[in-house]
Order: sequence, then C-alpha cells, then structure tokens
Amino acid sequence: MDNFQIVLRFFMNQKATIGYSFMALLTIGGERVFSMVSFQCPCNHDQNFAYGLTFLLGPAAVLLVMGLFFSSRMWRLYTGCCLNPMKLCPRGNCFHCLRVFLSISSGACVAPIMWLCVALLNGTFYECAVSGLDENLVVDLFCKNKTLICREELARVPCDRSKLSSDERIELLLMFRAQSQILGWCIIILSAIFGLLGTCYKNCRSQVSYLQLMFWKGYIEKEKEQFDVFASDYASKLAARNLHSFFENKDPDPFPFPNHKSWEEISTLYSFSRSEQFYSTLQRFVERGDRDFSPEKRSVLDMDSYGIEMA
Repeated sequence: MDNFQIVLRFFMNQKATIGYSFMALLTIGGERVFSMVSFQCPCNHDQNFAYGLTFLLGPAAVLLVMGLFFSSRMWRLYTGCCLNPMKLCPRGNCFHCLRVFLSISSGACVAPIMWLCVALLNGTFYECAVSGLDENLVVDLFCKNKTLICREELARVPCDRSKLSSDERIELLLMFRAQSQILGWCIIILSAIFGLLGTCYKNCRSQVSYLQLMFWKGYIEKEKEQFDVFASDYASKLAARNLHSFFENKDPDPFPFPNHKSWEEISTLYSFSRSEQFYSTLQRFVERGDRDFSPEKRSVLDMDSYGIEMA
C-alpha cells in the first residue's frame, strides 16, 4: 500500500508533464492520420499553396480555439465583463488582468505549437504548400542550376507525377523536407527559449519565496478540487430539498445559500498583496469581517439569457 501511494503521489506531482506528453502523442497521432488518410496534394500551381497551408495552419487554429474555449480561467476572466467591465480589472489592477490573459494565451498555444512542430518535422504539408509558390525567389532557390522544365514541374514534385528525372525529384523533395524540418526545429528552440525566459521572469518578479509559491499553487489546486466536490454535494442537497417541497406540497425547509454579491466577489480574479496573507478570493472573502451573510431573496439567474434549457 505504501508503494502504491508513493507511485500515486509521483503521478499527481507530475500530472502537468504527463498531460503535455499525452497531448504530444495525440498530436503526433493526429498528424499521421491527416497525412495518410485525408491529405492529398492537388499538385498544381493554383491550389498547392492554399491546400498545404490549410492543413498546416488549420488544425493549429482549431487547437488554439479549443484551448481558449476549455480554459476555466478564460471564462472566469470574461464572464459578465460586458455588463461590468470592472471585473476585468479588480481593484483597478489592469496589469494583473493583462498578465492573466497572456498566461491563458500561452497555455492555449501549447497544442498548436506542438502541431506545427510535428507537421513541419514530417514535412508533407510544407512540401505541398511551397511547391505551389510562383514567387521567382522561391523558384530560383529550388531550380537553381537545373533545366527550365524544373520551373514548370515544381508543383508536381510531391505527387510523383512530374516529368523530372527520379534523381532531380528526390533532390527537390529532400530540399523541401530539409527546409520544413529546419523551420520545425526553429519553432521548438524558440518556444523553449521563450518558455524558459517567461518562467524566469515570472519567478524573478514573484513577491513570495519559492516554498510559499509552491504552497500557494498546491492550495489553489486543493481549493478547486474541494470546491467542485462541495458545490456538487450542495447542489444535490438543494435539488433534493426543492423536490421534496414540490412533491410533498409543503413550504421548503430553510436552506442557507450565498447571495448574488458573494458569488460575484469570489468569482473575481485574485491579485496578490503583501499586506494580506490570502491565497485566493475565496479565502479573502471568508476571512473578511464585514461580509454580507444575508441570503438571496429572489432568483438571480435568467435562464433564457444564459441559454439554459430544462431537459
């Protein structure tokens, strides 16, 4: 049992690394499926560039949108900001809002960057896209010291339908592949450098020590886990109380519940202050002495405006 808990603790501590590794495997698998099943380069000057670029950048754009869509921090930042723009800058701290948005964006860019790196290292999409360019600079680069037919047949090289000799075709494909892989490694290197510099800058500007920062991160994770469990249990109790009241045709029992203002306060972004020993907006709220305990007397949710429908 002790060994099992040690292994479990190890995986829990490395869940971010495991998650990124799993994402990388899915990206590699997805790229192979696209390359082998759905990708068919048209091999003509009019369509090659657009077709290859679509397969290279299209999935990256979809992954970026999905990364933003499934980010809970994204919706915590923007929910209700049209009605109350001050939610974006709690306590007037606009720099904190910008920093959070950059953090959300950088996290959402991980999957798209993985896709671009894998796709460029494979080279299939890049070969199709570049072979369709009509720019003289590109054509001169690939067809330098070659016959004039190279310029006419460049777009057909990825499909093995060109009139070029086998040696010339293989040479061009190797040039395409080399350029694609160089671009892929450049993205990997730049991403690693910017990631390291960003982490160094963030830790250098930290207002707390390393151990306290680790405690803070651990507390945030535990608070979120406990909030999800407690909220689910509390929602079940509230639903059961309302159903009992309805089916038994009697007044509902008293049920303590946070008011709308309380929900608003704990939903705002937290900005650290050295003058307060708090680690989240929830802790700040519960330890504040002047908070309002009065329950909400009326419904605060407009179901139609939030798009919630009863099944």
